[in-house]
Amino acid sequence: MKLIPTTIPDVLIIEPTIFGDNRGFFMEIYQADRYATNEIGQRFVQDNLSRSVKGTLRGLHFQNPKSQGKLVTVLRGSVLDVAVDVRIGSPTFARHVMVELNDINHRQVWVPRGFAHGFIVQSESADFFYKCDEFYNPSNEFVLQWNDPRLGINWDCESPLLSARDRQGRSLDQLHDKLPVFEHA
Repeated sequence: MKLIPTTIPDVLIIEPTIFGDNRGFFMEIYQADRYATNEIGQRFVQDNLSRSVKGTLRGLHFQNPKSQGKLVTVLRGSVLDVAVDVRIGSPTFARHVMVELNDINHRQVWVPRGFAHGFIVQSESADFFYKCDEFYNPSNEFVLQWNDPRLGINWDCESPLLSARDRQGRSLDQLHDKLPVFEHA
């Protein structure tokens, strides 16, 4: 497994080791000791899978309190995955990382606690799998506006398919009193 740093030090791109031949390939999607050694998800408690059609944008979601760290990957298709630092006081507050995840590069992204997360589907459909280190709690979940100008995210899509909840997302400024606080390591 190879770890690739991003412009936000806490967000990591992970390239699993792939063993392939003329029959196909094999890879470990997750191995507890190896990921824990790299401080990725000390304890995962929930696995999620979503299937979405082209142009679907899911996000930007975060929980507070009881933030979730997420280890995300695409099993089939292609997405642009986005993590936004929403931790008040963080040196990278309001900055984002965007990574293409697909069934060819097999990359994963570690989205730590205190980040809003979302993705947009580029292929005809995509199966998006993620492990969470905290349980989903709808009463602690907030939706950050996907097109908040302050974030400057280029989703490469003018009119994405959004859920009713995601259409009601609020700007970073409107969510200020709901945001987690950055804790120095």
